[in-house]
Amino acid sequence: MSDEAQSLDRRAAYVDEIVRLHRKTRTAGFVTCLVGVLLLVATHYPWRMPMWTSWLAVAVIAAGWGMFVYVIFKRAAFVRAHPFDAGE
Repeated sequence: MSDEAQSLDRRAAYVDEIVRLHRKTRTAGFVTCLVGVLLLVATHYPWRMPMWTSWLAVAVIAAGWGMFVYVIFKRAAFVRAHPFDAGE
């Protein structure tokens, strides 16, 4: 195997490791956003839930997006702490 092919394999493994970071948190953020959207839809349906549930739904969606932002910052910190070195 050539050096270039080995470097590409190492880079692919590095990218896979970054993608796997905080997968559970990212999934929890997605589920939280989904629950918030379903709650928001439920507040505007014929059975009309109280108005405060709309604000609760927006807060739940914001919490889900907060999880996404947290994962982005944690990944960036990992990349800064463990830069890819092609010459290993």
